[in-house]
Amino acid sequence: RDAGHRVAPFKVGPDYIDPSYHGLAAGRPGRNLDPVLVGQQRIGPLFAHGSTGCDIAVVEGVMGLFDGKIDTANSAASAEGSTAAVAATLGAPVVLVIDARGHSQSLAAVLHGFATFDSHVRIGGVILNRVGSERHEHVLRDAAARVGIPVLGVVPRMAELEVPSRHLGLVP
Repeated sequence: RDAGHRVAPFKVGPDYIDPSYHGLAAGRPGRNLDPVLVGQQRIGPLFAHGSTGCDIAVVEGVMGLFDGKIDTANSAASAEGSTAAVAATLGAPVVLVIDARGHSQSLAAVLHGFATFDSHVRIGGVILNRVGSERHEHVLRDAAARVGIPVLGVVPRMAELEVPSRHLGLVP
């Protein structure tokens, strides 16, 4: 938005707090995309309506990429209502945000797993969070390159960026 783009903000799932923050940041209503509540067939039209006149849409996921409604009778890789299922429905690339603390070369295996777990999901890149040093960043970038996933951003480990949390999420 600061660069002059019209941004359409979305949130996967029934969350009501995040869309309000998204609305403040984007200057237009934050909207939910929740296939469990409205049905998978309505996700595309809701997305199209909410992104009319915009240059870009940003969809924040819910829980883990493949996590959604627990259904033991369904053996699909991406659970109903998951971020992965919504991304596949929209044909949207997924940008992973990975807590890099405690990772080095094993990041390649983690990214490979995300990239190959469900063939309907396209990983567009990764943002590395809590990176400890320049050397740590270099090793992580090499690991991501090894599996062909671009690093789109790096957030250093900084105490002043920590956000307190409580039982059901972050403290507003």
